[in-house]
Amino acid sequence: MILQLSQIRAWLGLPAGTFEGEARGYSIDSRTVVPGDLFFAIRGPRFDGHDFVPDALKRGAIAAVVEDSYAIREGAALIPVPETGAALRALATDARRNWGKTVIAVTGSSGKTTTKDAIATLLADFLPVAKSEGNLNNEYGLPLSLLRVPDEARAAVVEIGINHPGEMQPLAEIASPDVGVVTNVGAAHVGNFASEDEIACEKSYLIEAVKAGGTAVLNADDRRVSSFRERHEGRTVTFGIDLPADVRAERVEDRGGDGVRFRVAGTAMSMRLPGRHNVYNVLAAIAAIGPLGIRPGSLVDALGRLQASAMRGVVRKAGGVTLIDDCYNANPAAMTAMLQVLRRTSASRRIAVLGEMRELGERSRELHRQIGRVAASAGIDYLVAVGGNAAEIASASGVPSEFFESPLEAARALARMVRPGDAVLLKASRGVRLERVRDPLLRALELRFPEERIVT
Repeated sequence: MILQLSQIRAWLGLPAGTFEGEARGYSIDSRTVVPGDLFFAIRGPRFDGHDFVPDALKRGAIAAVVEDSYAIREGAALIPVPETGAALRALATDARRNWGKTVIAVTGSSGKTTTKDAIATLLADFLPVAKSEGNLNNEYGLPLSLLRVPDEARAAVVEIGINHPGEMQPLAEIASPDVGVVTNVGAAHVGNFASEDEIACEKSYLIEAVKAGGTAVLNADDRRVSSFRERHEGRTVTFGIDLPADVRAERVEDRGGDGVRFRVAGTAMSMRLPGRHNVYNVLAAIAAIGPLGIRPGSLVDALGRLQASAMRGVVRKAGGVTLIDDCYNANPAAMTAMLQVLRRTSASRRIAVLGEMRELGERSRELHRQIGRVAASAGIDYLVAVGGNAAEIASASGVPSEFFESPLEAARALARMVRPGDAVLLKASRGVRLERVRDPLLRALELRFPEERIVT
């Protein structure tokens, strides 16, 4: 959104300034600043954005929002406020309401980013749509996503992520969604909550924040999520596979790494995204844009173009090996889903490279051992566990396995082990950095089989 500095000051309750202009972009990272951006100097646990104000201004920032205590330099284009994070959130709140067009907000323990991307892709054939970049979904990412919506967009799709109690309500109120989507509730970040029920309660605040006359989009197959309809007075649209739902997939044919075929409302659909769990994400997207008058039958072509986001189920083939790259993040439900994708992928051997799942608290050991048992039931031929409690996955699986503390050690072992015909799954929490297994493995495959070009 392009905003005049005078308007920004007014929304922040500040007096008129000595300099004017218009903000054409918004940033909290001086390295990303381009001319015309408004820079917010955020104080964080490791860095203080005020240290980078001179760099932001040098790179062309029209002004910098700083705390009142910041030493003001003569002639610097500064907008002083009591607290910069609060100013960012307040500005986004007013900008969203002033913009006034459709906002679709997505949350859930897993599938948020894929669902957000699916909504934006399906909707783009019908109207100008904006979406949050990557997974900008927290107290800083969500406001930035809303402020960065182009003025010409008629709809914006944002995701909201939480990992502690008390985070959802203020973020949902900033987004003030016309459509609120909840994909599922699981054990992600359960180490920071008392239980999955407490996680569900936190997620439900998104539905409470849906505007009057708006729509709640809920997973009918998730009992916690489906109960959220009681917290919404307006329209509810459900999606699912197993139980009756307004948007329901039938005749689901899961082809592992080759994607999924299914039918919705009599329309045959096919997508490259792997796994039954991605059917849920796409059903959520179809349900979310239904209130805009878009029917499933008009979405077949767009669904065929839908691609996995980086490190979220990207399927690569190199040297006769199928590599399923899902190493962006992990929780028990998501890891279980990807093991089922591996199970259904055509291969002579199936190798699971599973890293530690973090933020599981006191239940971490138990949940990792549970995944080991899932891996065994999924017919895995070999298991490579990486980091921390991932050792529990290996010990509970009962299948041939190795444990490595570092991704680089695992990469060296895999490079010697894999052979044409194998399918390899990579899945772990973000902090494990499992791409440090993926990249050396791909290089090794290129060297061993130079005639086999990598295909994504």
